[in-house]
Amino acid sequence: MIIKELFKLKNITLIGMPGSGKSSVGILLAKKLGMSFVDVDILIQEKEGRLLKEIIADVGNEKFIEIENKANLELDVQSSIIAPGGSVIYGEEAMEHLKEISKVIYLDISYNALKRRLGNLQDRGVVLNNGMTLRGLYNERIPYYKKYADITIHIGRKSISKLINEISEAVK
Repeated sequence: MIIKELFKLKNITLIGMPGSGKSSVGILLAKKLGMSFVDVDILIQEKEGRLLKEIIADVGNEKFIEIENKANLELDVQSSIIAPGGSVIYGEEAMEHLKEISKVIYLDISYNALKRRLGNLQDRGVVLNNGMTLRGLYNERIPYYKKYADITIHIGRKSISKLINEISEAVK
């Protein structure tokens, strides 16, 4: 019973590219493990009263990253699956905080699989510098995800239930 209670205090943070499945996997993982689910993008939208893409268009990438960093720094949750935005890795303070309060799992998706999954990046509210391609964004972010990950889960062609089982086993 004590071990179960200690585990319940720990959070799990899912990091990865937009479209890697952080929210989809996170919700189902939370259900399986009896934990809460926190989508930081939604928290930001609720606090700002507008969509991510509108915030980014209004304030720019740099200011948005500050807003995102602050939102992640202010997280004070227990026994939760946390799905931050894909650009969380640009906020060093936020990532240090998430590493302190959770086990960080990187959902590693190949570039080709990502390209098949994603539609318009601007519609998704993705921090993307002018002229940057999806390939450029992918190449820029991957080293950060690897740097901050406690555990890496390779998505490949796995079903969502297989991913959830793999993550569940990895965090035991």
